[in-house]
Amino acid sequence: MGSHPPPSSARAGGTPTTTPVPTGNPGSGPTGGQSQDGLQAGLKNRHLSMIAIGGVIGAGLFVGSGAGIAAAGPGILLSYALTGLLVVLVMRMLGEMAAASPTSGSFSAYADRALGRWAGFTIGWLYWFFWSVVLAVEATAAAAILTGWVPAVPQWAWALLVMIVLTGTNLVSVGSFGEFEFWFAGIKVVAIVVFIVIGALAIFGLPPGGAPVGTENLTGHGGFLPHGPGAILSGMLLVVFSFMGSEIVTLAASESPNPVQAVRKAVNSVIWRIALFYIGSIAVIVTLLPWNSKAVEKSPYVAVLESLDIPYAGTVMDVVVLTAVLSCLNSGLYTASRMAFSLGQRGDAPKSFATVNKGGVPAVAIWASVAFGFVATVFSYTSKDTIFQFLLNSSGAVALFVWLVICFSQLRMRRVIERETPERLTVRMWLYPWLTYATIALIVFVIGYMFYNPEGRQQMVLSVVAAVVVLAVGLLLDRRRPRETAAAEAAGAPGVAARPADRS
Repeated sequence: MGSHPPPSSARAGGTPTTTPVPTGNPGSGPTGGQSQDGLQAGLKNRHLSMIAIGGVIGAGLFVGSGAGIAAAGPGILLSYALTGLLVVLVMRMLGEMAAASPTSGSFSAYADRALGRWAGFTIGWLYWFFWSVVLAVEATAAAAILTGWVPAVPQWAWALLVMIVLTGTNLVSVGSFGEFEFWFAGIKVVAIVVFIVIGALAIFGLPPGGAPVGTENLTGHGGFLPHGPGAILSGMLLVVFSFMGSEIVTLAASESPNPVQAVRKAVNSVIWRIALFYIGSIAVIVTLLPWNSKAVEKSPYVAVLESLDIPYAGTVMDVVVLTAVLSCLNSGLYTASRMAFSLGQRGDAPKSFATVNKGGVPAVAIWASVAFGFVATVFSYTSKDTIFQFLLNSSGAVALFVWLVICFSQLRMRRVIERETPERLTVRMWLYPWLTYATIALIVFVIGYMFYNPEGRQQMVLSVVAAVVVLAVGLLLDRRRPRETAAAEAAGAPGVAARPADRS
């Protein structure tokens, strides 16, 4: 769902705890309407199903794919396929851990246990930072569309309004978040499926098209790889951030009646979801229209529909894009708040972040996340090319960092799960550990290429700087905690839990 823009051409108090691997029946869910984290288990199966299906369809697919097509030509299909493969493998690893231990902290909590507290702290706060910046990106994008429809209302007012409305839905209950997301995701899914069906009919010469188009647009205009094989990697840099959001279902599952089943279904369906929504729709675009068309670069989905004389194509796609933007904003606020909640539970954020209101939602964590989002939104209007651009670039590579941490966490957590609760290993990473190593190598290669590529270098450098700063804070706090714990134990303070020594 991530719609973070591609590279531009474009510890407060708290008892230290760890996330245990739960015991008991793997198929059982939380009881009494509460998740294992203390949150309200208010997400229904249909909510999670649609979050899983629609989670990979971000606004970036609709508005950012044109830049990828311009960079790689028809070869962008290979860029999407390679990036999709990477996401499938990472999701399989995350699913293995999430099915064994559903938690609102997801990969941050697993990194905490598998790699050390510093890892959970660092990747948790970076992930929170990423989604908090996304709130501003999506609010601004939604406001731009709405201002085009109702120009009498200033753009900043629309941005404020959508932020307030979706903050309200998140504060009421997790069920209201799920209901909004169900309909947002449903509209996205229907739109993509209808687009692919219409496009496929046109490709084979059926109405609304004319004669079959053949492979002219795939092999002509400079060939399938008009800019050479290296453009496949350049395309990957432009599309990788569109896939951010696939992991949200593993956070949301902990607030459902049967989290293990939800995770298993989401992980098993990720292959066809990526193949259909991303590769399928992009294949329609580059088959029907020349890749170097200016209309394709600007708005590929609108260009296809207009070429087929579909009435009101621009307006229809504006509605779909607005829905995708609001969906991303809604999910971004949910995701950021749940990560903040988990950090608060583990003593890596203020204790107040781990409190819930009468509706069973972490209100303080939501307000903290939306406050940062509001500030970032203000910067998007007042300092678009300076402070806001810095926020975008310094959070831009977080997706790759998250995926890398998931890989390393799974390498160690697999052995812990096999030793402690093997019955919980209901989802298994394929060809463990060799395919995990191969995935790590591919992610490191992409990171290295971003340093090499002029268009990705600034984003990667600033993201690394942000990661180093957060890591330094985490290590500093980690050094202070043993002294604080020892002092508390010496004073006889109750409830001081030691971290497990075994992290093998």
